[in-house]
Amino acid sequence: MRNTICLLAVIGVGLAGTACEMQPSESAVAGASPPAAIPIGPIPGPPQPTAVQANPFAEDRSALAEGRRLFVQYNCYGCHGGHAGGGMGPSLRDEVWIYGGDPARIFSSISQGRAHGMPAWGTRLSEEQIWKLAAYIKSMRTALEPDPPEQK
Repeated sequence: MRNTICLLAVIGVGLAGTACEMQPSESAVAGASPPAAIPIGPIPGPPQPTAVQANPFAEDRSALAEGRRLFVQYNCYGCHGGHAGGGMGPSLRDEVWIYGGDPARIFSSISQGRAHGMPAWGTRLSEEQIWKLAAYIKSMRTALEPDPPEQK
């Protein structure tokens, strides 16, 4: 009985191997290449280091003031609060952000938008204006911040 089971197992493995080596049927389109692999999620493993782009307006006081003016003009305060302390949108005065607080990530958040309410402004604002907004946001909680909130 045991020998019969082993023999059936060997035959089964042999048939499975043969099935894997079968040629495609003639109904397959001749010369067609296989479909390209479509990524379905993030690449596994540790994140790859990326170069952090510096903001060209980082410490330019006139650009920071312009960033504050754009913040008000484009109604950013409608969601983030008058001095970006938060409202129905998150506070921009925090030190830790979901999407990152380095200049390039702030630029990306403004330009491309974010899920759950942050609109993409990249089609309405120039890169220079977005960098000035990002510079203003990064100036918060520093001595360079134009028109800081009153201390209580």
